[in-house]
Amino acid sequence: MMKFRFRRQGNDPQREKIKQDLFAFNKTVEHGFPSQPSALAYDPKLQVMAIGTKSGAIKVYGAPGVEFTGLHKDTATVTQIHFLQGQGWMVSLLDDNTMHLWETGQKERCSDLREVRSFSLPGRSGIESTSVTRVTVLLVKSSSDLLTLGTEGGGVHFLELPSLRLLLLGSCLSGLHHSVPEDYRCGKSLGPVEALQEHPLHAHKILIGYSRGLVVLWDFKSRHVDNLFLGKQQLESLVWVRSGSSFVSSHSDGGYMVWSVSSSTPCIQEPVTSTIPYGPFPCKAVTKILWRTTQSGAALVLFSGGMPRASYGDRHCLTILQDSVHVTLDFTSRVIDFFTVHHVDRDHELDDPSALVVLLEEELVVIDLQAAGWPTIPAPYLAPLHSSAITCSYHISNVPTRLWERVVSAGLQQCSAQTCTNWPICGGKNLAPAVKQRELLLTGHEDGTVRFWDASGVALQPLYKLSTASIFQIDCEHNDSFTQAAEEEWPPFRKVGCFDPYSDDPRLGVQKICLCKYSGKLVVAGTAGQVGPHVLLTSPHSTASSGALDNLDLLQDREGFTWKGHDRLPPKSGSVLFAPGFQPVVLVQCMPPAAVTSVTLHAEWNLVAFGTSHGFGLFDYHRRSPVLARCTLHPNDSLAMEGPLSRVKSLKKSLRQSFRRIRKSRVSGKKRGVVSSPSSKVQEANAQLAEQDSEVTPVQRRIEPRSADDSLSGVVRCLCFADTFLRDGTHHGPTMWAGTNSGCVYAYALDVPLQEKFSEQSVEALLGKEIQLMHRAPVVSIAVLDGRGNPLPEPYEVSRDLAKAPDMQSSHSVLIASEEQFKVFMLPKVSAKTKFKLTAHEGCRVRKVALVSFSSVASEDYSENGLVCLTNLGDIHVFSVPALRPQVRYDCIRKEDISGIASCVFTKTGQGFYLISPSEFERFSLSARVITEPQCQLIIHSWNFSSSCTSVSPQANGTHKSQSPGQSRSAGDAEVIDELQSALSSPCLDSPNSSADITLDTTGELTVEDVKDFLVSVDEAENNLRNMTEEDGRPPGILIN
Repeated sequence: MMKFRFRRQGNDPQREKIKQDLFAFNKTVEHGFPSQPSALAYDPKLQVMAIGTKSGAIKVYGAPGVEFTGLHKDTATVTQIHFLQGQGWMVSLLDDNTMHLWETGQKERCSDLREVRSFSLPGRSGIESTSVTRVTVLLVKSSSDLLTLGTEGGGVHFLELPSLRLLLLGSCLSGLHHSVPEDYRCGKSLGPVEALQEHPLHAHKILIGYSRGLVVLWDFKSRHVDNLFLGKQQLESLVWVRSGSSFVSSHSDGGYMVWSVSSSTPCIQEPVTSTIPYGPFPCKAVTKILWRTTQSGAALVLFSGGMPRASYGDRHCLTILQDSVHVTLDFTSRVIDFFTVHHVDRDHELDDPSALVVLLEEELVVIDLQAAGWPTIPAPYLAPLHSSAITCSYHISNVPTRLWERVVSAGLQQCSAQTCTNWPICGGKNLAPAVKQRELLLTGHEDGTVRFWDASGVALQPLYKLSTASIFQIDCEHNDSFTQAAEEEWPPFRKVGCFDPYSDDPRLGVQKICLCKYSGKLVVAGTAGQVGPHVLLTSPHSTASSGALDNLDLLQDREGFTWKGHDRLPPKSGSVLFAPGFQPVVLVQCMPPAAVTSVTLHAEWNLVAFGTSHGFGLFDYHRRSPVLARCTLHPNDSLAMEGPLSRVKSLKKSLRQSFRRIRKSRVSGKKRGVVSSPSSKVQEANAQLAEQDSEVTPVQRRIEPRSADDSLSGVVRCLCFADTFLRDGTHHGPTMWAGTNSGCVYAYALDVPLQEKFSEQSVEALLGKEIQLMHRAPVVSIAVLDGRGNPLPEPYEVSRDLAKAPDMQSSHSVLIASEEQFKVFMLPKVSAKTKFKLTAHEGCRVRKVALVSFSSVASEDYSENGLVCLTNLGDIHVFSVPALRPQVRYDCIRKEDISGIASCVFTKTGQGFYLISPSEFERFSLSARVITEPQCQLIIHSWNFSSSCTSVSPQANGTHKSQSPGQSRSAGDAEVIDELQSALSSPCLDSPNSSADITLDTTGELTVEDVKDFLVSVDEAENNLRNMTEEDGRPPGILIN
């Protein structure tokens, strides 16, 4: 009773202040490539690009470290993004037909992206279909004061920027509908608008391209059609030649045409040239084309698509043509969009492009257009983490300089085919302080590769790639098509990009990684039971090695077990040539060849331990000899013999286990009481109250004991080495600990010889302790604490004076974390000292555990060790060590996100990573001091709209929320609006063939004939406009048919 009353007392204010200085949860940055990209834009003045996704996100990128994100309120696909060049503003178009205006604002001296307002084209009342008013293309005028919209109904509208107010203009295209041939009409209209392009020299002239091939050069200042161009193929895109004397159109037949613009010929029926690069056989559409002038005099032509349908219709290609040079870039994923980095100032007569940026569905590729052969430029960010599917990850904090330089050097030698040109997208300024310590993130992949990433800052940059596939004999069937294509002369394919969704063999998949940062020793364990210790060599040349193979039988000739899974990977015979970097020392093959479930390394003792679903082994890689093999299988663990890749699993056994689980759940449900009973509601209310007061002693739920014959009970979940007291309380020495799925912990005392006698004496292992947890919950983690309750230092840290020596005078303890509870045992007697049962909702299980050092934000000298735990509900708990007192709890990952929870990895400084998509890591921080987040700023020298608009939320129906009447417009805006509205009184309106569309509701197939019904005098038009504005309370719009 006294203990209960004491713990119900109020919170300690001093302790609460310390916790605030130690702990703080923040999701800081997203590493990797955006999932499902759908749009791309580039601002050549600010030198930043934006990527839109299908989830409604807009990510802005500049120089490394310069990135920020905006998210639409509705989850809709971003189909187009357009910058207001040099202003820090952009317009986005979603697939729900709404347009959104974004502003680059400032928050605590750092740039961020804010949505200002939204707009959607209204439809005609009484008609449900809005296909005619669906926006197909946007064009932001170079003056940044007008936004031009093209629709499926053939209409062209103008919006005032930044207010997104629909403007009224007259149209002089009334006779156009009858003057063009029947082939260019779509019912009573001209068909959907496919392209809009502003004249490079005369900003008041716009090219309007219709889907059936008709292109109109329209002067919106005089509201006059200058030229008509009658194309004979379905139009896909348009681009101006820099001089403005001609333009290029791409078409659905796989060709492109060059048209000459002449004021003497108003109607042009034939282009200057027409080319189908991959003809004469039927080709796919050229979806986009760019034409850039160069100093050599030969234009640089770039286009996507256009491949022959029959032979290469499934390829994702982008073609580069210049004079006689022809290169077909062959990608492994679909081309979303692309742009060139070139001169846009009027002072330059030529485009002179320096780089090509291609956004693909799975990666970003940048081509150096100035270097010979057009090589790729390595990206400092947006690397495709999922170039092969990620299977595991491993983080290393405070990487020594020697290891860092050797890894970087090995990585540079792998990138010899890439250019050293500076990254072309270099806008903005990175305000983050210089990195104090280096961090490495290692990811294992399905194709047997291990990739090293620089995780020190915001930009996750690739450093080095280790491939383990070269050790084994495998079939490379999927590369046959690429090899065959390379042998052919036409088309001239060049495989570009690193995204490769195929795996040579599923057995190559990397399951576990362990790296000693002081010795450069790396252990890679795979799906087929292969364990490969590697050493980092500094030789700049490739070396030949014949890695020895050692088999380790974990079953120890146990009878009654027959492996039904996949075979082991056969190693290559003879010597194998390895590139500079990590090279294998020896290859250990676990038998049976089941997937490795845990691995650990002690480089100072030259030992590596590994576990599978059958048992665990200990191997001396210096002497290349096995030390220990222990089988952990239960007699009923026949399921473990089938393996993850087996196709012969027993249906009878699966059904039996399913019914057994159902029976257990029913029994436990009866014990807990009926869910619908009134008492259950009271229990729920009490549980909610208990959650609100975390200082009150939590009501710990009863843990149901698990059966000893559960399947896969022999899986080894964790392994660790420690120098501690196991045999008695006076003599400490090397030990190895292993925890299994059945709640069993094995502790072995190791006899490790002195360093100078490693080659002479072998390591011996003797079982010292065997602990069976009462409830048989799977053991997730094991850690040994010294006499002060601190985790033991890593290998080499004490011998090299890199860390304080552990306390060997007081008693040590071992912290065992299971899925159900945490428990501290005193050593060497293994007597229970303290424990904590997890008290979350029913079904809560521990998934990830790590010991973390939290530094105080108030004082650099103060820090605490904490036990960080991630549960299957996605929440994170922090406990004190070794007292196991709850400190804080945070909601981190959605409980439905199983892959995110399974992929989570913690750092030793209080940060973490988890996959939010196959290609993106979400980075978060639990520490109030250690936070890695973007701190950047866009330098905007031009005028902006901040004085003329305010941030207004969109209405529920998505239509624009009007600007307040009291707001003032800039002089430039007023001049443009006055110019547009003065068009109403233009003499062109007096012509009987003229029409002024003063209708806002533009639904259905609207044509010039429909508009003629609204022909009125100038006075009547002004009166109608005034009445409509008063009645509807919204500005009028224009439509060009």
